[in-house]
Amino acid sequence: MTETSQGRRIAVVLFNLGGPDDQASVKPFLFNLFNDPAIIGLPGVLRTPLAKLISSRRETSAQANYALMGGGSPLLPGTRRQAEALEAVLNARLTGDEVQVFIAMRYWRPFTDETAVEVAAFGPDEVVLLPLYPQFSTTTTESSLKIWNETYAGSGVSRAVCCYPSATGWVEAQAQAIGSKLDEAGEGPVRVLFSAHGIPEKLVSGKGDPYQEQVETTVAAVVAAIERDRGPIDHALCYQSRVGPMKWLGPSTPDAIAQAGADGVGVVITPIAFVSEHIETLVELDIEYGELAHEKGVSLYLRAPAVGISPPFIDALADAAVGALGRTGVAPFGQGCKTDWKACPYRKGNTRHEPL
Repeated sequence: MTETSQGRRIAVVLFNLGGPDDQASVKPFLFNLFNDPAIIGLPGVLRTPLAKLISSRRETSAQANYALMGGGSPLLPGTRRQAEALEAVLNARLTGDEVQVFIAMRYWRPFTDETAVEVAAFGPDEVVLLPLYPQFSTTTTESSLKIWNETYAGSGVSRAVCCYPSATGWVEAQAQAIGSKLDEAGEGPVRVLFSAHGIPEKLVSGKGDPYQEQVETTVAAVVAAIERDRGPIDHALCYQSRVGPMKWLGPSTPDAIAQAGADGVGVVITPIAFVSEHIETLVELDIEYGELAHEKGVSLYLRAPAVGISPPFIDALADAAVGALGRTGVAPFGQGCKTDWKACPYRKGNTRHEPL
């Protein structure tokens, strides 16, 4: 739909994690990741040396995994394609306005502070902060918004989209990708595993992080979309990428794969919290968990692709950006949290929609 022209300069900033460009940048990327207080909640005097230790110990194994993808992460090229697609859709909708989409990565280039300078040079009238994390977490969106608010000093009225766990286009893109793999699976028994990146349980129970609830919201919406066309499907939610000794959300994806093998069903696995291909999809899901599925006797193991530049997903991002232009502060696009989570930025002091 084309919106009425107002002649505005609109900056849309896409937040994402980032990934190393090559083997040399693996260690500094890991250091930046583990030195984020949202990831390791220790005082800086303790966190920084610990981050140095972890990044040193993990460098070799991480380099080997990135070597499987050509030496570096494909996340930035994939995000650039999303930015280009979104920019084209927004400029087509907002005729007369000038829309430019920027990319701000948290742990590797283009860093958020670098992008903040670029946005300021653009001189926007309006700024929309749009995470490529459909579900809000303190470890992702909150961290990205915090560093943006600390670094951006340019023009424009700003607002942020904190989450969009059940946005129609996001759900439709997931359902289409899974449906294609279910068609490929044929008539045999198959279970859809919705694999989300895990977080420690204490972030949910102690810090009030709404991530788990929002992932469950996404899964319920995608299942409903699939079942409208196909009838009931066998499915389960699981969590991947656990690190460290703490108890994480479960069940783990490896345990869910083993259970599928024990139950004699094939697996269609989908990255339910990732919108781009990167190490957790191309190495962890495709290679490591693919080998595990074979070891556990899973008869069929198929992986639905990340939504990438799927038109329904890009339309959902455009809807979120356009919808945010009429407000300020932080709010979800569509349904956000159902519960009063302490860490929810919309419900936290939200009578005035204050930014983080």
